[in-house]
Amino acid sequence: MHNSSMPTMINHEPKVLILYTGGTIGMVENPTTGAHEPLDFQHLASHVPEMNQLHVLVDTMQFEQPLDSSNIKPEHWQRMAEVVVENYDYYDGFVILHGTDTMAYSATALSFILQNLAKPVIFTGSQLPIGVLRTDGKENLITAIEIAAAHDRIGMPMVPEVCIFFQSYLFRGNRSKKFSAEQFNAFSSPNYPPIAEVGVHINYAHHYIRHAISTEKLTPCYNFDQNVVVLRLFPGISPSIVRSVLNIHGLRGLVLESFGTGNAMTDDWFIEELRSAVDRGLVIVNTSQCIGGGVEMSRYDTGNRLKNAGVIGGGEMTTEAVIVKLMFLLGQDYSHEKVCKLMNTNLAGELNEKSLQWKEINDSTTLL
Repeated sequence: MHNSSMPTMINHEPKVLILYTGGTIGMVENPTTGAHEPLDFQHLASHVPEMNQLHVLVDTMQFEQPLDSSNIKPEHWQRMAEVVVENYDYYDGFVILHGTDTMAYSATALSFILQNLAKPVIFTGSQLPIGVLRTDGKENLITAIEIAAAHDRIGMPMVPEVCIFFQSYLFRGNRSKKFSAEQFNAFSSPNYPPIAEVGVHINYAHHYIRHAISTEKLTPCYNFDQNVVVLRLFPGISPSIVRSVLNIHGLRGLVLESFGTGNAMTDDWFIEELRSAVDRGLVIVNTSQCIGGGVEMSRYDTGNRLKNAGVIGGGEMTTEAVIVKLMFLLGQDYSHEKVCKLMNTNLAGELNEKSLQWKEINDSTTLL
């Protein structure tokens, strides 16, 4: 299979592949327990006859066993990406139906796995099952298909990156987070504008769309290291708790959820525990508990002490992006120094800095 990165112009009726992984959109209520349980895609499709009215050729695949997204793991990220890679030359875009709870993690993961991606991969789902009268699933599915099939005047893909479409907004996947368990407008992108807004028309913000910057072929990179933990700070956190987390056997990366712009207590014991962990080779990345804004450890002394202890700033990345990116980088067998530098380097649009090409990143001499 060729898997060329630079997309060919669409001069035919566009073809979109839908991958159904599970999630609320395809669930039905169990009459005995009242709980929502996943069904197969045929059940879902039967509730959306409007799909037949789209000027798009749609094919479908599904996980053998549809999953509640709370059960998603890195091996499922790999399977999603494999579907894209194996079918890359045969479709103009891809839609992945996914539960909302971990959708932002999966979209972020695929943005790193699918190196040199040049076609749309659109995640969507719903807050209510497709068979419920007030479901948001129909609109989300139909619009996601339209976006995945969309092309510009010369036939090039409109959005050649991994995104999340939900309700009225298209967000970059690795900039997104679920912020509401109740509202139909469940996702936000705190530090990056929507790529498109959907009303009567789909209005694309072309200057915010990330286009392929390389002529290299699509190259998947599947390895993730799961030896990562999140430590959320709070006033009065116990030294014994911090020490026990930092000394977890086999731990390679820690995401520190700090206050404000990356601030933490300045107790000597705390700073020394972090410094000792960094000296042992642990990669510690500082991210803010705030939804918007980012980490600027040099702004206050409380953050500067973390920096001096060897803690890396996570910039404006979401916690989801920091976790997945750290797992991804640790899975590539890079040196400790390279992992630290790449955490502050824009790889797939997760940071505002200018992107490096994957060829540069994977060059063994780059950033060492």
